[in-house]
Amino acid sequence: MSIVRAAEVVVLLCTVYIACGLVFATLFAWRGADRIDPAVRSAGLGFRLIILPGVVALWPVLLRRWLSGPLPPVERNAHRDAAERRGKGGSG
Repeated sequence: MSIVRAAEVVVLLCTVYIACGLVFATLFAWRGADRIDPAVRSAGLGFRLIILPGVVALWPVLLRRWLSGPLPPVERNAHRDAAERRGKGGSG
């Protein structure tokens, strides 16, 4: 394979990746972002336009997150620890 042919293949793969990202970003900004983060439901058109370039670049990661649904929070603090203890039968 020549260098020129290899470059053509790389450009083709990048073009396909970006095209898939553009299609996904349109759907994700319209419907998917609020499924991953409920705070996005109140976001306007400006926010959705701002996230488009990042969504195009990171579409495989965001697709995976969109399909898996929202993740539980991982922040640790005294309030959350106490709530978990009460939920498991411990005293508050």
